Amino acid sequence: MSTLTPETKEKILSSIRTIPDFPKPGIQFKDITTLLNNPEAFRTLMDHLQERYASYDLDYIAGIDARGFIFGSVLADRLGIGFVPIRKKGKLPYTTVSEKYSLEYGFDEVEIHIDAFGEGGLCRERPARVLLIDDLIATGGTAAAAARLIDKVGARCVECCFVLELIFLKGREGIDAPVYSVLQL
Repeated sequence: MSTLTPETKEKILSSIRTIPDFPKPGIQFKDITTLLNNPEAFRTLMDHLQERYASYDLDYIAGIDARGFIFGSVLADRLGIGFVPIRKKGKLPYTTVSEKYSLEYGFDEVEIHIDAFGEGGLCRERPARVLLIDDLIATGGTAAAAARLIDKVGARCVECCFVLELIFLKGREGIDAPVYSVLQL
């Protein structure tokens, strides 16, 4: 099942609710809570991701705050590897490294523990191989910053994975790693 059929894609997509005009007028918010509480659709998605990434020789999954934590921790457990959270600034308790990214009006920051992937990012005497995951890629600013963070602490972001990609926003173009999205809108 590494390639989803149109039927399985539709099963996942139809489980995601669209909320019009949230958080502001004109936005069609994709609400994944309905995917999460649909065990058949969620299992289909996670089975697909497990099969896709089983041969990637990954050391860690890094999830972006907060919905990436859900998909990332489940996938890390299924693959028998570690999970690392990438959080909004000020949420991690130990020494961190941060990366800024632009928003429509200003900047924001994400952080990671300096030793998230071992001393100097090394795992098995080589840079740790990390998959970055989140629920959605829109403009790509957060994901690009998170991928840079992984590299900044000495690991290697081998791919960025998203459940949904809003392709008209071209967010993947700003990311310096391969990008995979399960569904494209």
